[in-house]
Amino acid sequence: MGNWARRLSFSTALALCTGAFAPCLQAQNTPQLSADALKELLQSVRDLTAQVHQLNTQLEQVRMAQQNSESEAKHLGQELEAANERIKVLEGSAAPMPAASYEAPKPPPTPAVSFQLGGPSQSEGVDEHLVRIDENAELLNAKVADQYQTKVESGAKYRLRLSGIFLLNLYGNTGSVNNQDFPVLATEPERAASDRAFGGSLRQSQINLEGFGPDLAGAHTSADLRFDFAGNTLQDPNGALLGGIRLRTGVFRMDWANTWLVAGQDALFFVPLSPSSLASLAVPPLAYSGNLWGWTPQVRLGRRIAASGDAEFRLEAGILDQITGDLAELGQDRDPSWGEQSGQPGYAVHLGWSKKTSAGNLRLGAGGYYGRQYWGPHRAVDSWAATVDLLVPLNRQFDLSAAYYRGRGVGGFGGGVGQSVLFTGHPQLPATSVLGLNSQGGWAQLTFKPRADFRINAAWGQDNPFASELRAFPIVPSEYPEPVLKNQSWFVNGIFQLRSNILFSVEFRRLATHDLGPEGYFANSANLSLGYLF
Repeated sequence: MGNWARRLSFSTALALCTGAFAPCLQAQNTPQLSADALKELLQSVRDLTAQVHQLNTQLEQVRMAQQNSESEAKHLGQELEAANERIKVLEGSAAPMPAASYEAPKPPPTPAVSFQLGGPSQSEGVDEHLVRIDENAELLNAKVADQYQTKVESGAKYRLRLSGIFLLNLYGNTGSVNNQDFPVLATEPERAASDRAFGGSLRQSQINLEGFGPDLAGAHTSADLRFDFAGNTLQDPNGALLGGIRLRTGVFRMDWANTWLVAGQDALFFVPLSPSSLASLAVPPLAYSGNLWGWTPQVRLGRRIAASGDAEFRLEAGILDQITGDLAELGQDRDPSWGEQSGQPGYAVHLGWSKKTSAGNLRLGAGGYYGRQYWGPHRAVDSWAATVDLLVPLNRQFDLSAAYYRGRGVGGFGGGVGQSVLFTGHPQLPATSVLGLNSQGGWAQLTFKPRADFRINAAWGQDNPFASELRAFPIVPSEYPEPVLKNQSWFVNGIFQLRSNILFSVEFRRLATHDLGPEGYFANSANLSLGYLF
């Protein structure tokens, strides 16, 4: 821009000076130049000099406006890139996102505005050319401002962002399942009931609100709330389609350079990975099939520690509200859960290691949890879980992710297929003891990424309560009519990113659930999903 301005100024001045001194050249053949003509010539030179100076000033203003526009566009790109890192849809649970989730949408490119750098054409004057340059600069500023606009206005002076996903699920199920929209268990068929079902749902759509506050004690502060519509359905005609609004997570964060503090209701940080599926956002994929999950109030502190090369360690530790999967009685006030009645929180820790490779980020982690449950006088149960997780980029097209747990009394996190404890006799007898149910489970997923906007996921999971304990003490407080010995499921899906914010997915899922009977229950579920990120 500066070189062009200097060339234009020099060319204009040269032309003006040539025109101004042309009478002098012609005057060489005349006997003398009159005083009036000389005065007129000097005044013309002064006027032309002023015009050149004004032209240079205008061009400098245009150059500065263009630099400001480029700076704003660069800042906007950084903001969008940071936002895309937060969105990653829709972590199995929304927080954290699945390890092998679809690619985050790329920010729209800065609109290109063409400038004619060769100066005005023969049929275009200098003034008209400058007006056109000003119009183009205004157009660029308007486009940048449009991309940077605040979508939601907050009552505070700090920025508030609304995001989420509109998600339509069309499903077809064969066999009997516990939930038509997002099944996790195969159940015993009801007499005279059809073994086939077809329907649709918007209940897994989500709304996210993110707020960005001031710096506090050297940390960036932020908060977010996440909702969906998968709450208890209304007891009205067609109530299954209405879906109640449900709070998923809500956290307040303080982020320093290498340390972070999180307080609120969030996912289980000691099991950070989850499979990828658009058919199951209300609960994470493979829940009750080896994938521990839950949203619970917690306070945790994390620290990032750099290691050699491109590796780093991440250590998180905190306290949790102990959720035990208790079913609330209708019409009753909120009572403390069996875990909350212990009078103490649960404790958890996770240590992760990651390293950048040519194929992607290699991640390994291990976690632990301990809690205590109170089931009555002299009926305390220690619950615990030990976990491992990994994400291995095999090459640029294949990723392998997996997790495993071994625990006791972790039905509130989906372990033991939702079963936590066993009674040695009738629950109301004083001599009856309560035992924590031991269980183990895990899952694995292979992801194939033939293109940046398309991926195929194949996942398998299984949860195994200890069958010997269930057979010896078959009295289990749970929602199941019979104790569940094993739950297994697998799925295959394809997730295609039609546009930066439009997702399409097809999935097939197989469920196999076994109770104390000799035969198990089996079901299939096919799902077509259309998601719109906003």
